[in-house]
Amino acid sequence: MENVVLFAIPGFIAFVIGELWIAKRRGRAIAEGRDSAASLAMGVGSLVVGFVWGGVALAVSYALYAHRLLDIGTGWAAFGLAVLADDFMYYWFHRTHHEIRSLWSFHIAHHSSQRYNYATALRQTWSPMSTLLFSAPLAWLGFDPLLLVGAHGVNLIYQFWIHTELVDRCPRWFELVFNTPSHHRVHHGSNPRYLDRNYAGILIVWDRLFGTFEPEREPVRFGLTKNISTFNPLRIAFDESLAVLRDAWRAPDWRAAFGYLFAPPGWRPDSAGQTARDLRRSAEAAEARAA
Repeated sequence: MENVVLFAIPGFIAFVIGELWIAKRRGRAIAEGRDSAASLAMGVGSLVVGFVWGGVALAVSYALYAHRLLDIGTGWAAFGLAVLADDFMYYWFHRTHHEIRSLWSFHIAHHSSQRYNYATALRQTWSPMSTLLFSAPLAWLGFDPLLLVGAHGVNLIYQFWIHTELVDRCPRWFELVFNTPSHHRVHHGSNPRYLDRNYAGILIVWDRLFGTFEPEREPVRFGLTKNISTFNPLRIAFDESLAVLRDAWRAPDWRAAFGYLFAPPGWRPDSAGQTARDLRRSAEAAEARAA
């Protein structure tokens, strides 16, 4: 699926350079050299892994498509429907990758930068295998796999432009329906009120419908609740996956091992964890006491 994005790479590079130029003229420091280099390295690695895995995913999708429930077709109407269906599935893909720790270990790389810019948008996972769980059902439903490749490419390309601090707010009607830089800044925030919010790809309506929408109300602290201290792409890509396996292996019993794998990030068997829900509740309680 990442192959479609290859054609957009020159545009991505132009946006990265243009954003830096505009930020310099405005006197804003939005990037740091080592951080941007790490993001670009993650992007290159993601393309390589995605090229190999994309072939496997396409083969599986075609196997399911051979037994499809419907024949949706391949025209423009079918492509528009594919973009909508892919965006819906992306919402659930994204949400599960924040709420299940083993999946979060694949996605955490994208959130590991404390900067928010177009280079950060390229900081992508080197473990894309779980995407098949959300794309394959669409092929079985009746969407042509190549149509889905194009639809997902549209989704990824759309998401690139929202990774910036230089765009403040969009027109109200646009922000009611579509994902925007303001909405996505919230998603990248480590502020307690912003944790696990705004999972949208293209349409923010999914977050509004399923109760995960949060407007940008306070300055965003970008990064993780416990930030990493490395610019090494290998560590960015795999440290959390290794930590998940280590915790599960050392768990006192199978229930705890299951929890370390499938409970939310921050979960602990002694109920003393710091999940996103725990952190939000603590912050809300502190605000109530201060009021």
